[in-house]
Amino acid sequence: MSLAFLYAGQGTQHPGMGADLYEAFPAFRAVVDAAQVDFDLKTVMFSDPDGVLNQTEYTQPCMVAFAAGMTAVLAERGVTPAYAAGLSLGEYSALQCAGVFTAPQAVALAAFRGKAMARAAAGRPCGMTAVLGLDREKLTQACRQAADAGVVEIANYNCPGQLVIGGEKAAVDKAAGLAKELGAKRCLPLKVSGPFHTSLLSPAGDALRERLRTEPFGEMRIPVLFNCLGREMGPGDTIPALLERQVQSSVYMEDTIRRLAGLGVDAIVEIGPGKALSGFVKKTAPDIKTCAVETVADVEALAAALKG
Repeated sequence: MSLAFLYAGQGTQHPGMGADLYEAFPAFRAVVDAAQVDFDLKTVMFSDPDGVLNQTEYTQPCMVAFAAGMTAVLAERGVTPAYAAGLSLGEYSALQCAGVFTAPQAVALAAFRGKAMARAAAGRPCGMTAVLGLDREKLTQACRQAADAGVVEIANYNCPGQLVIGGEKAAVDKAAGLAKELGAKRCLPLKVSGPFHTSLLSPAGDALRERLRTEPFGEMRIPVLFNCLGREMGPGDTIPALLERQVQSSVYMEDTIRRLAGLGVDAIVEIGPGKALSGFVKKTAPDIKTCAVETVADVEALAAALKG
């Protein structure tokens, strides 16, 4: 069996995530306790009394801490992947799994990225909308036709029939209307705090470029598939350049899943709250088995299934 880890991105977080793992597994507890951020990470993850978990600058380090902790727990049980990838923020967790970043380093970078993205999006009348039942070419056409109203771009290629557009609100709304005229089944506005994975986030890319100039990088132990490529890095690619590009360009998750299938992956473990990525896999490469792990029970069930 060829196994890949697929890490969830922002949007699936919820209060209480990881609380049972923290109590049950010293490996998870060690990762969370070692995180260096400017807020009480455990309190926000486990109870979120001030209601800040959904704010980008808090969400991102919490999600990466959860993922790194789960990766450590699975590794203790001999569950390690041949490949790793992640949706948006989840790419940092994939790089941590591959040995490029340490767990504390990945959390700190996620905290920096979250703040940079929040600053880049502040004060902009922007939006993001999920477009269902329309192909890439027609949605690209809709975005081009709506460009006179402002910036609007395809931000996420999630799976067949599920795309996301983002940009300036007037342009996004116009593109969504045109998408319906072109045959989209539904257009669903998303509750997000910025036009993520569009060119409007270029200030966040600039900030990441400066931060990554002095960041140490470990040797990549397993191949990581990158969002902005939909595949592994090539000879001319560098991790800093890909991470700078990633924050301001499209996420090719459907392409990533197809590439994993082409590489012979027959099982994917989704790490992070929720099962959204497993749904993308089923719609893109239905022959790949999927398993989402979020709780102690999920970990034990996966370990038992792999052992069996």
